[in-house]
Amino acid sequence: MTDHTSKAERFRALHNPGAPLLLMPNAWDIGSAALFATLGFEAIATTSGGFAATRGRLDGAMTKDEVLTHAGELAAAVDVPVSADLENCFAHDPDGVAATITSAVGLGLAGGSVEDFTGDRDSPVYELPHAAERVRAAAEAAHSGPTPFVLTARAENYLHGREDLADTIARLQAYQEAGADVLFAPRVVDPVDLRQLLASVDRPVSVLVLPGAPSVGELAELGVSRISVGGAIAVASYGAAINAVTELRDKGTSSYWDLAAVARPVIGEAFSR
Repeated sequence: MTDHTSKAERFRALHNPGAPLLLMPNAWDIGSAALFATLGFEAIATTSGGFAATRGRLDGAMTKDEVLTHAGELAAAVDVPVSADLENCFAHDPDGVAATITSAVGLGLAGGSVEDFTGDRDSPVYELPHAAERVRAAAEAAHSGPTPFVLTARAENYLHGREDLADTIARLQAYQEAGADVLFAPRVVDPVDLRQLLASVDRPVSVLVLPGAPSVGELAELGVSRISVGGAIAVASYGAAINAVTELRDKGTSSYWDLAAVARPVIGEAFSR
């Protein structure tokens, strides 16, 4: 396997606004990570929701230890950099956030994220001063050792019914000032909003692709640095399984063999390494 420092340095270097845009699919187990690496993707992210689904749970139901162990297993299984979806770092206080990041660095991950989601649906986003202190603690932990670690700070407003672009931008600016390497506001995909957001910060920006979002080429032209798919591909794989078994049950046919034929040679290459 490529050494941890080399992978981490490579991951940092891949964040170039628009040229080229880093496509970073989210893997949900070792097999999907190996497939994505075999298909030529230069970096991989984990997905909290996709991983939870492999255990029959919903997003947010996994423990810190379970998530870190899973992310470390993926990082060790492939030669490309892996960035971990660390949710809110499983801590409200800055010290707890820093401890999670320190653990992630030690597991061989090239990067990871910290969200400003509180976990409380009634009050879903931390007040900005506290949120920025959490990012500052995460950044200090990420950057204190000899191995580079790309810290992504996430503004969760749009995921929790707070579609306030001005506040989202203010948060990303504060997280930039606190030391984040990459900024991410999931569900901000309108080109007008993205232009304003991108013009307001000086760090690489990641975008979650959604139905109706600009194309990959258009996002690159806007100056986006990285694309994430979140848990969507993991969920789509379950959709394929649902279609396959219901077709067999309800129609007695098996067109799912067409997808199996697509997957089989890639699986053969990926899993024999």
